[in-house]
Amino acid sequence: MADDVRFDVSDGVAKVTLNRPEKLNTLAISTVDLLVDALAAAEASDARVVVLAGTGSKFCAGADQAEMIPRAANEWEPIVRRYLDPIRAIVGMDKPVIAALHGDAVGGGFGLAMACDIRLAAEGVRLGAPFTRIGLAGCDMATGWFLPRLVGLGAAAELMFTGRLVDAAEARDLGLLHRVVAPDAFENEVSEWAARLASGAPGALAWTKRALHRSLGVDMDSEFEFEIFAQVQCLQTADHAEGVRAFQEKRAPEFRGE
Repeated sequence: MADDVRFDVSDGVAKVTLNRPEKLNTLAISTVDLLVDALAAAEASDARVVVLAGTGSKFCAGADQAEMIPRAANEWEPIVRRYLDPIRAIVGMDKPVIAALHGDAVGGGFGLAMACDIRLAAEGVRLGAPFTRIGLAGCDMATGWFLPRLVGLGAAAELMFTGRLVDAAEARDLGLLHRVVAPDAFENEVSEWAARLASGAPGALAWTKRALHRSLGVDMDSEFEFEIFAQVQCLQTADHAEGVRAFQEKRAPEFRGE
């Protein structure tokens, strides 16, 4: 069971991999806990970017249906709350997180993908939150937070009410995906994105991610104050000085996270 989520770090990239291919990488309660632990390890590592991926034919098909058994409300609440822990971990992490969607991302898998900062998919992948089709609220696994912000209220309403799955091409047009590539080019695309982000200034990326998520819940003046604060911090770093030198010398910067 401990192998249900894999973790490794190489060349500045931490890879967290859902590894239940025989179960379509569904999220059992134990898997959720392992995923949270792996994300914490990624945050604590010296990696500069995190890739969230899956093995087998799917990225993640959502919750493990074997655990959808009758329970009392006081039993269900802590479980539903627990399934949001990996979402919080992804959003709260200072490092950029890439969702590598080689296969379908459905239900809870869709929620995990939306929480990531960059979403890359192979052609033919399907995404969606079919919760209402099994009598559940369409806002599960953070769908109610992310989907309206990514695609707008109207499109989110249609997808959440109907539980319809969209293919990768439509998802890209809606703004759910950053890139859609042929399956045989997918791994290379993920590697290129990861390398590009890993070569960036870690502090600058961290402040940028904080600003992005913070801006969703504050007014304009509050965000402006945060931007001022963030930029003052970055202006004092060795990475900023290196970036200026590299620009003047017409070379690629070598950021050290200082």
